[in-house]
Formats: sequence, C-alpha cells, structure tokens
Amino acid sequence: MSLVLDRISRVVGGETHLQDLSLTLEPGSLNVLFGPTLAGKTSLMRLMAGLDRPSGGKVLWQGTDVTGRSVRTRDVAMVYQQFVNYPSFTVYDNIASPLKLAGLPKAEIDRKVRESAAIMHIDGLLGRLPAELSGGQQQRTAIARALVKEAGLLLLDEPLVNLDYKLREELRAEMREIFKRHRSIVVYATTEPLEALMLGGTIVVLHEGRVIQTGPTVEVYHQPASLRVGQVFSDPPLNQVDGMVDGAGVLLADGIRVPAVGHLADLPHGRYRFGARANHLSVFRAHDDDIPVPGTVELAEISGSETFIHVHGKGFAWVVQQEGVHSLGLGETVTAWINPRRLFAFGADGRLVAAPPRPRLGMAAE
Repeated sequence: MSLVLDRISRVVGGETHLQDLSLTLEPGSLNVLFGPTLAGKTSLMRLMAGLDRPSGGKVLWQGTDVTGRSVRTRDVAMVYQQFVNYPSFTVYDNIASPLKLAGLPKAEIDRKVRESAAIMHIDGLLGRLPAELSGGQQQRTAIARALVKEAGLLLLDEPLVNLDYKLREELRAEMREIFKRHRSIVVYATTEPLEALMLGGTIVVLHEGRVIQTGPTVEVYHQPASLRVGQVFSDPPLNQVDGMVDGAGVLLADGIRVPAVGHLADLPHGRYRFGARANHLSVFRAHDDDIPVPGTVELAEISGSETFIHVHGKGFAWVVQQEGVHSLGLGETVTAWINPRRLFAFGADGRLVAAPPRPRLGMAAE
C-alpha cells in the first residue's frame, strides 16, 4: 500500500511549484512535510490527494499509476488548516458522513463514529452543531471525520495552525499516539520545527519545490545536510558567522578565536560558514571552555519564560534564546557566550562538514 511519487513536477502559469521530486512513503509511516510558506507542502499534498494533476512525473499507489485519477476514486482523507465541517450537521453526523457515503451498515457506522470521537475526546459532544463548539473542538471533529474513514492515505495540512497556543500543545501531544493506531500513510505538513520534532517520524524538508533532505526527524535536526536545512530547522533561524580554520584553530569574525576541538578538530584549513542555534548561546557563562563574544543589544523580546536577545557585533548578528525574563536596553553592551562543542561547520557550497555530537540520554533536551 505504498505511495510513490516519481519525478513529480508542478508548473502553474509559468511558475514552478514543484520540481523533479521523488518520494516513497510506506504503510504505517508518519511523514512530516516541513518547510517555510511557499516551500511546496500544500502543492505536494494536493497531488498526493488527486486534487491536482502533476505537469510531469507519475503518482503510483500500490504499484498502480493513479496520476490522472480524481480524489473521489482514491483511498484518501484530508484535514485542512480551516475547520471544515458541515454547519447543519451534528458532530455525530459530520463524523459519520464519509461512512454513509460509502454505504456502511448503520450499526457499523455508529460503532466507528463513537470510537473515533472517543479517540479525539469529543464523545460527549456528538449531539452538538459546529457553531456550538470551540475552535479546538471543531478541528477535533474534522480530524475524527478523517480518521473514521480509515483511508490508506491521511493528509493533514497544518491542521493546528489556527488554534491558540494551549490547544496546539494539547493536540500535538496526542497526535503521534493517535497516528500509531492506524496503518495509514500519514502525511503532516508544518512550518514549525518544534511541531516536527514532537511528531517525530520521517521528515521531508522542502525548499522552493524541491526536497533538500529527508530522513528520521531527530537525525535531520542534529545533522542538517546543508546550511539551508539548518536555517529552516531552527527557530529562531540558525545563527551564522564567517570564519576560517588555520594552524591556531578557528578564527571567527571580529577576531574571535575558538579552539578547534572535538568535531572541529579534523577540519582542513580554509574558510567556512559556522552556525549555532539560539538556545545554544547564552549571556551567562555556563562552562569553563565557553568563548566570549562581545556585542550590543539591538532588541530584547520577552516571550513567556524566555527572552530572545538580538546581539550585534562586527561581522555577525545573532539571536540568543535565554531562559528567564531579562530586561536589556537598546545599545547595551552584552557578552554572548558560545561553546565550540555547539558549532556547526558548513563548506563554501553550503554543505555540512561538521556537526555537534548528539546529546546522550539523560542530558537535557537540545
């Protein structure tokens, strides 16, 4: 029951949405389409569903070419960003609608609806109309309607993006366990690195209609194949600075000298682009081998229990994600501390040449 996309392209009005894209998705797999807005996630999902036809290439389902088949003839269910429910139907009837269209017996419909509603924790709302539900309850109803169909392919296009933070967190925590109960191919689109990491599975990183990396989500996070992947798979985006490796170690912009230790020790002499995630920098020294990077504060954004400190120096502009609430004034002098063990190194072609070692079990989440 695999889904194969073979050298797919999609061109609309002379604009390329997808280009020379190939993927194979297996039954029971969770696949996260990840990338910024306009990366091609929705375009790809629409081709998978049969809502659009590719300009080139083939779509194979269970070994059969279904490229020209419409969505009505495919074994697919889809959940959109918006809450798509029938306003005049109760929650029960919304969930039951695909089963009624399929002509299932009434008793089987009732069993499946109640099972699906229970999974989504809306079994106490079956008699209500969508207008009587909160946004989270409406999206749970839409997801339950997709799950009850038990389609071989389940597509979810940023289904939590329009919910408030608390509801997103609540549903994210449940999604992975829900998907495990089904043998469907699950494809979930998101722009958020944290959501991708929470879901796990296999990630497909898209940029301008191309796949730029795919693999187990956690592995791709720790080993981004390129600077582009590292940028999009970090929130805030990966901090960058030019540097070079010479006989004395690593020399970054503004004359900042960093020892070439650990994963940096074997880098050949030459120029590189170095990167560090915002949560791996600090305005406080945490380890003896941390390196001071002096700069000035351009902005300090307090977000909940964290402060995002924008630090500007000669040859770099970094964001430090600092735990706690910190009040820093514009133009204030500050020292950002960086540890060589946290640096990514990318070559002149943007490809990864050295990555920090993955944290060991028992260490704090990275």
